[in-house]
Parts: sequence; structure tokens; C-alpha cells
Amino acid sequence: MEIRHLRLIKAIVEEGSITKAIDKLHLTQSALSHQLKEAEYQLGTPVFLRTNKKLVLTKAGEKIYELANEILDKLSQTESQIKQMVYGEHGEIRISTECFSSYHWLPPVLKQFHLLYPNVELKIVTEATHIPLQKLLENTIDIAIISDQIKDNNIKYIELFQDEMVMVVSENHAWANKKYVVAEDFIDEHLLIHSLPMETVTVHQFLLAPAKVAPKKITPLPLTEASLEMVKADMGVMSMAKWALLPHLKNNPIRAIKIGKNGLKRKHFIAIRENEQYPDYFYHFITFLQNEINLQWNIQ
Repeated sequence: MEIRHLRLIKAIVEEGSITKAIDKLHLTQSALSHQLKEAEYQLGTPVFLRTNKKLVLTKAGEKIYELANEILDKLSQTESQIKQMVYGEHGEIRISTECFSSYHWLPPVLKQFHLLYPNVELKIVTEATHIPLQKLLENTIDIAIISDQIKDNNIKYIELFQDEMVMVVSENHAWANKKYVVAEDFIDEHLLIHSLPMETVTVHQFLLAPAKVAPKKITPLPLTEASLEMVKADMGVMSMAKWALLPHLKNNPIRAIKIGKNGLKRKHFIAIRENEQYPDYFYHFITFLQNEINLQWNIQ
């Protein structure tokens, strides 16, 4: 008999019905029936008696069910032990980002990692969002996901992904049909930003400040949804990562406008403490994060 046969018999007994066993094992009814007949053929005896649309274990079936519990439990324990040997001991990773919009894609990625490494607890520390590098150095978090680097010999940066920032405007705004905007276009505009100081605002850092241009009005609004409502009402413009904006473009009267002729690209990094000896599972997480974002999520 094969492991799949043991799993099948165990599922039928413990789920109490073929329908529930089908759902648990993700099989079709015909596939389940085929595997059960295959197991009974190999044993040379029925595993279940079919009475009143119910499956009841035969004496031989009881022996097989007992064996299935023993072998599958042992197999599960061995797999856990091997994972622990390869990927490190039990532990936790405390994470924060410098941008609240990152929390849209981060939780699903963390969930996928947890399926592979169930002994590692992943904690998102949202209170560190505005000052992630400071909290990293204070050992409040273990990993910071940032785009604004600071020079500090105690911090190591690992490139994560690159995205493009765009300006979001109402479809009735004067910029709506522009191919791109330049710094001088902001002089008479109301710029909505997530938070102060301006030095942390990407469009200010890389477009406005170098050109020594200041918008007519600047309003910090920490909620992306509130800023988008202001933009839809043609009461301001805002910058946003293109990948984060795409879901909002479908059913809203807003447009995405390129910043500068060549676009405004921004790199994101994983920041960790330079001189700390991290467990192996930390580096497995970092590699997983890089692969998951760049391949599956395709944030560009």
C-alpha cells in the first residue's frame, strides 16, 4: 500500500463521509473510488463494508486504520524534524515598513511563508511604520522594508524590488491628458501627502526639491482612501506607487500620470542589523520575500 491509500482511509474514517473526505483530500469522487478500490485490490480484502450508504470499517480495515495513524503521525513528526534541522529552530520575525500601502501586499506573502515554516511566528509591527530604521536599531523590529536609506554602519540593506511612482489626478484635472508632469506643473497645485516631513515624500525628494519648486498647498492625509476621495473630487493631486494604484483605476474617475519624462522609479530594500547573527530562518525568509514579490507579485 502507498501513503496516499493510508491518507485516504484515514480521511474517510475521520471525516465520517465520502463527501467530506473528497473535500479534505481535494479529490474527485471518481478518483477517491478508484484509489479505494486499488487499496482493497492490493490487500485482497475489503477495507469498508457499504451499509445504508455508509462506509464501516471491516476487521482488516480497522488494522489498516490503526497502521495509517501510526505511519502518518510518524511521517509528520519526521517532516517537522527535518524542516527544523534545515530551516532553524522555533522563533519569530518582527517586521515593519515605512509605507502603509505596503501592508496591502505584505500579509498574503507572510501567510505563504508561514505555510512553509509553521514554527516561525511573523509579527507586523505597525507602530514602527513612521520610524522603521530607528525601531530596527532599537531592536523593536528585526526587519524593516524601506525605500529611504540612511548611512549607518549598523544597518545592512538588501535590494527587494523597484516600483514606479505616478501622480493621481481627477479625470477632469488639467493634467488628465498629459503624458507626464514636471516640477513646474506643481506650482499652482494642492499636493496631498501621506505624512510629514517633506524629506520623506518621494516626489518632493526626487522632483520638487532638486528644482526648488513648492506646491501652492500641501496637506498631510494618512489615509490613502481619504486622499483618493479628495482627488476624485478634484480637490488635490497625490503621488502613489503604480502597482498600488492599479486596483483603484478600474471603477474610479481618476488618471495616473507619469512623473517626469522617464518616470520616477523607486527602489525598496530590506534593512537588517549589520552585526547581528540572525538564525538561518531569517535568511530563508529574506530569499522567500525577494522571490515571492519579484516573481509572483511582479511589482514593477
